[in-house]
Amino acid sequence: MKYLVIGLGIYGSNLAIDLTDMGHEVVGADIKESNVEGVKEYISTAYIIDAADEQALSVLPLKSVDAVVVAIGENFGASVKTVALLKKMGVKHIFARAIDTLHQSILEGLNVERILTPEQRAARDFARELELGSRIETLAINDDSYVMKFEVPQYFVGLKYSELDLVKKFNIILIVASRLEDSTNILGMNRKSGKTIDITSPYAVVREHDVFTCFGTESDFRSMMKKVSK
Repeated sequence: MKYLVIGLGIYGSNLAIDLTDMGHEVVGADIKESNVEGVKEYISTAYIIDAADEQALSVLPLKSVDAVVVAIGENFGASVKTVALLKKMGVKHIFARAIDTLHQSILEGLNVERILTPEQRAARDFARELELGSRIETLAINDDSYVMKFEVPQYFVGLKYSELDLVKKFNIILIVASRLEDSTNILGMNRKSGKTIDITSPYAVVREHDVFTCFGTESDFRSMMKKVSK
């Protein structure tokens, strides 16, 4: 797919590079020459323009991209004006970054396809990591239900997977478990790769550093972690 990323600060540049690494074609744009210079070697094309200026914005390949990501974070006004101009120009798929709740409310009023809140999400994930006492990755399913991936607490180490019964004990569903093991890539280099564990096997035992991927509510996860950390 082809994406246009407007705003090549820390968030926008990393997004543009990651999308390129995934095999997508990425066009970038920013008002600051230094931001464009920092990313132009890693993406297809980069423009130095003021995206809040309608004439300048029209230079970008708006009709040939699959979606436009407005990643402007520092300039609230420029972000909103850029989105408004994109809507005026008939761009259908607009993703926009919101830096606070007011910004988010305005973008909601402009009816963009998706509002990105990376700072707020990072803060929530870090708060959960601190509270649960474990490095954790989360995917929100709705306001209260999550898929959470985390390294197993010491409480579970040595137990058989077939006897965990997380649903009965904690109201948590264990979706999959994985374990890092040594492997060799096609170049013969050693690396660590995750291997799925057969959690139905009567012989599979939880080891230190195994990783659980579970489904449940935030309150049930919090309750479980408090119980197993005692």
